Amino acid sequence: MGFIRYDVNKYSPKQMVIIPVVILILSLAILGYTMATTGMPVHPGIDFSGGTAATIFTADTPDQLKAVFSDYPLLSVGEGVNNGKLLRFGPMDDTRLQSLATFIGERYPDAKIDQIGASFGQTLQEQALIALIISFVGMTIVVFLAFRSFVPSAAVVLSAFADIAMTAAAMNIVGIDLSLPTTAALLMLIGYSVDSDILLTMRVLKRQGKLEEKLAGAFDTGIIMTTTTIAAVGAMWVVTFFAQITTIWEIATVLLIGLFIDMMNTWLTNAGIIKWYVRKRGGR
Repeated sequence: MGFIRYDVNKYSPKQMVIIPVVILILSLAILGYTMATTGMPVHPGIDFSGGTAATIFTADTPDQLKAVFSDYPLLSVGEGVNNGKLLRFGPMDDTRLQSLATFIGERYPDAKIDQIGASFGQTLQEQALIALIISFVGMTIVVFLAFRSFVPSAAVVLSAFADIAMTAAAMNIVGIDLSLPTTAALLMLIGYSVDSDILLTMRVLKRQGKLEEKLAGAFDTGIIMTTTTIAAVGAMWVVTFFAQITTIWEIATVLLIGLFIDMMNTWLTNAGIIKWYVRKRGGR
């Protein structure tokens, strides 16, 4: 591709995998630290930790709202269309929650209040974990059935795992909480990752020709696929950012981060492993 100055055949397998390995180790360290401090590898939103969300309509700025609700555990203020504001509060006892509901009802008659209890949040955590495990197990089975060879299959699975781990670590860095929508975005990344990795592996292992030509052809096709997806998600990110649609903006942000990370893991990690594997087999 003329606009991407990367030659997939220029570097040795060791040179290709060293940078992703270092980033993966740092990402696992970030996830481990977050797990030790919060109980989850990514900072949990109220979907998983429990709390109260209130949607109100006011022209007040976030700073003004923080002052208005200074007596309550206000965690964040998200902005939406038509002066809509999404207020997220931490867990409270029944007395304080009732006081908050009364205060909001009197001050903002059109407000909508939703509460997620701590026990229900724990249930959602377990269900989200089960969904991730099932997705990975299903993906692993399909990949091993498709290639019936350990190294290429393991490379695809490793790349998918690295995509999720690095994206989750990036969420901690940029301050995006783990919620039901962002969990769905992480699950979508598994599909994007496997798609590009299987394209690469099928082109190299199933087609005839020189290794260098097959790698270059797979790279050209894969980059077009990924950049097209990035452009579509980027457009969604821009629209939701200016429209201040927080939930969809968070999904788009997670997808954008994950897609760029997937480009690295596909064309460095997976391509490096496949190149080493084919050379070890004598180029077959």
